[in-house]
Amino acid sequence: MKADSSSVLNSHSRPRQHHRGGLVTTDWPAFSGHPLSALSLLSSQEDYRSEESEEFGPVFIHEPDDVISPLDSEEKKVVMHCEARGNPPPTYSWYINGTEVDAEADYRYSFIDGNLIITNASEISDHGKYQCKAENSFGTVLGREALLQFAYLGAFSGKTRGGVSVREGQGVVLMCSPPPHSPEIIYSWVFNEFPSFVAEDSRRFISQDTGNLYISKVQPSDVGSYICLVKNTVTNARVLSPPTPLTLKTDGVMGEYEPKIEVHFPTSVLAAKGVTVRLECFALGNPVPTITWRKINGNIPKKARLRKSQAVLEIPNIQLEDSGTYECKAENPRGGTAFKGHLQVYTLPQWVRMINDTQMDSGEKLQWECKATGRPRPTYHWLRNGLPLTSQGRVEIVNGELTIHKVQQTDSGMYQCVAGNKYGTIYNNAELKILASAPVFVHNPIRVIATLGKDVSLECKPRASPKPRVTWKSGDRRIQLSRRIMLLRNNTLRIVNSSRADEGSYVCRAENQLGSAEMTAILWVKEAMRVELSPSRVEVTVGESVVLSCRATHDTSLDVAFQWFFNQKPINFQQDGGHFEYIQTQSSTVDLMIRSILLKHAGKYGCRAQTSADTVFAEAELLVRGPPGPPGVVIVEEITDTTATLSWTRGLDNHSPISTYNLQARSPFSLGWQTVKTDPDPVTGDMESAMAVKLNPWVEYEFRVVASNAIGTGDPSAPSRGVRTKEAVPSVAPANVSGGNGRRHELVISWEGFGYIVAFRANGTRGWKEKMVTSADSTTYKYRDETFPPLTPFEVKVGVYNNKGDGPFSRVVIIHSAEGEPRDAPSDVKAYSISSSEIRVSYWKDMEQEESGKKQRTVKNETSMVLTGLEGNSLYLISVKGFNSIGQGPATAAVTANTRKAPPAQPPTNLMWIQEGNNVTLNWDPVKATDNESDVIGYMEGRGHNQVTRTINPSTMLSLPEGGTYIIEVRALSEGGAGELSSQVRVVTSS
Repeated sequence: MKADSSSVLNSHSRPRQHHRGGLVTTDWPAFSGHPLSALSLLSSQEDYRSEESEEFGPVFIHEPDDVISPLDSEEKKVVMHCEARGNPPPTYSWYINGTEVDAEADYRYSFIDGNLIITNASEISDHGKYQCKAENSFGTVLGREALLQFAYLGAFSGKTRGGVSVREGQGVVLMCSPPPHSPEIIYSWVFNEFPSFVAEDSRRFISQDTGNLYISKVQPSDVGSYICLVKNTVTNARVLSPPTPLTLKTDGVMGEYEPKIEVHFPTSVLAAKGVTVRLECFALGNPVPTITWRKINGNIPKKARLRKSQAVLEIPNIQLEDSGTYECKAENPRGGTAFKGHLQVYTLPQWVRMINDTQMDSGEKLQWECKATGRPRPTYHWLRNGLPLTSQGRVEIVNGELTIHKVQQTDSGMYQCVAGNKYGTIYNNAELKILASAPVFVHNPIRVIATLGKDVSLECKPRASPKPRVTWKSGDRRIQLSRRIMLLRNNTLRIVNSSRADEGSYVCRAENQLGSAEMTAILWVKEAMRVELSPSRVEVTVGESVVLSCRATHDTSLDVAFQWFFNQKPINFQQDGGHFEYIQTQSSTVDLMIRSILLKHAGKYGCRAQTSADTVFAEAELLVRGPPGPPGVVIVEEITDTTATLSWTRGLDNHSPISTYNLQARSPFSLGWQTVKTDPDPVTGDMESAMAVKLNPWVEYEFRVVASNAIGTGDPSAPSRGVRTKEAVPSVAPANVSGGNGRRHELVISWEGFGYIVAFRANGTRGWKEKMVTSADSTTYKYRDETFPPLTPFEVKVGVYNNKGDGPFSRVVIIHSAEGEPRDAPSDVKAYSISSSEIRVSYWKDMEQEESGKKQRTVKNETSMVLTGLEGNSLYLISVKGFNSIGQGPATAAVTANTRKAPPAQPPTNLMWIQEGNNVTLNWDPVKATDNESDVIGYMEGRGHNQVTRTINPSTMLSLPEGGTYIIEVRALSEGGAGELSSQVRVVTSS
């Protein structure tokens, strides 16, 4: 039932709102009295049809898989699985090689649900193809065919095998002759006795196709007994052949001969797509032949691997493009031979288009198509309820296409499209239901609320098959159709420009050959709702707040619901609660509070009011004034030595006129962006170009523009591209001229800024020496003259120049030449040991070279230091040198010092304590130092708060403060330092 600007109410469902643009449709149950007086009290139960109650034909859940059953298993029981769902539940039957299994006639067969159980299974009786059939009252389906095989491995014949005798250098083939088996087996050979296996190499090869052992060139070491061992890949059973003796003839050695390929792959190899293919090729010959492979008219796949000294070409995950002719070649110095075979890849059928369950009215045309890929190309046939379907009468079959004209009830059932080639068959199942039912209305009666002056549609949608004939009447009279009242093709009655005169009951009658039914639609027409949103346009400044009010005028018998929108999107008050608040002031009025307004809050705000009759939407515009947005791209139009003419495009003024622009510049010599002077000054808001003045010549600049208005200053524009001002005669002298240090006989001069001319003279002399510094980036100059002594004073000044002329010099400063390195060694050097790792005073260990010794420096002019990190009980040699910025002076004669022995590694043990109040008496076993450790000279106890007590005895008494918890530890003291800590004692004192 469809209603435009109206509401539909029915007696079989809860209220449901369906949004269709400005239309709101609400379904309600039937009731007595005024239709709108009890809307909030109505309840109902859902009309639905669960899947459990729906009837349908069989659908396979599990189809049987291929099975390989060990023939020698104790149970000798095989289970073939089959399961299908359906309503009513399906029944099952099974077929073996096309013949139905009769469980009553053969006790070995039984059924559990859909599964077939075979007891005392044997290869003679039970090997073959199995197929499951499931059926119920809606149809029958056949499952895929599954192959049942049996795994076994017989015994070798016990007959003694004759010996093989060959000449040395001759080739030989030892036959395995395997016993009966199923399925594949793995071959290996034992030499003389188990488990000594024959190792395969370029001279020896075991074929996994024939099982034979091939030796291309026999050696004396090959003489012995050979036993073929085979293993079943399913049961893992193993059997051994009788031994075959191999001996050497004594009538001479076999000379060289050309290769002879003794084992090779077939001339035509068939392989399923996706498997691993193994191609074998091995030759006898003397010398031992070399095997090579190639693909005719193509390249061997990159994924291919050569195994067993190139006797096996292995291609994993074989694909269609791997098909082709492959050649193996055996060569030795005496000649060569080759073998070619064709590899063909086939693929099982696979669906690319499938049929699906279909419901149709009788008389319609059914068209189904199924399609599968495969190599060879699959062929198709169709089944209906498990039986072959052929072209006849209304049925047309063309490969995978099935057409049934004017379907009838008898055409209902389960259909299967079967696609197959010589390597496999696949099934695609679908159910066809031909509907046949008298008309039924799910919702009856229905109530529709329309808006005065709007169009309304009364839908008539019965469930019926075949399609019914529909008529409408109002009261007892058939409705007279006109331009205002129309019957649409879908049987909907449409009333244009509805009025109160249209109120009343409308009856839709549906009828087919199986029966008829009527549905009543009750129509009410209500006044249209009006919505007022105020203010309709408002301007605010960033940071302010505003309230928008939405008031609805509507029929009081209808409830109204409101929703707020921003730029056509619903406002999420939980997500945007920091700025938006929904306020219900009255039942028909709501407010929207917008707090701390930002520029992004400018736009259209909408209020949607909705009743069960209609929906009305109103909008208001919010303008937000704020600082200007960033100006557009900044372009440098013209550049001189001290000016740059800039242009830009206006940015957003954010509803407050731009008053001024501020020009900013950045260079390698500025601290970030700096405002520059302009012409004109100020740059007013109506301008889009200006000149930056008083720039420095020959400097790389970037420029940007910032706009301001009455509310504030906005974000800056993006920077311009970097430009360099023109050259000019230098006007600023270098600053902070200084110097000093350097090497002996050097005068070092440094400055800040651009320095090009350096002038200097010895203090008290008259003529200036001038030197040109050619690099504009240099800030240092060194002058060397060995005639002047260290620390000679010089007068120095630095000037600038460029292609435009000379600039000013800096003021004159006094700079001294470099000092000399120390001439004398320090005197009175002493060194003495502090502990096992410290000596007080460059030093090196005895037996080391002085050059490899470690070096340490004192700070400034200190004349003593402590050397740490030394090895205990070691002799060190120590010398001292003076140094300055120029270099090092001579070293003193070496003095020696011994570090002390290491402290005891054994901690104090057996700590015992007695606590009396806040007094604690401690005792422990004395620590005894070993020969390479320092003697114990006392003990040190530590407790909480870093308090330490020393004693020479293995006992002490401590007085602890009240009200605390203390951890006490003891360690031995020696000349080499403190020893290891004892275990902890925890003492608590009372307050």
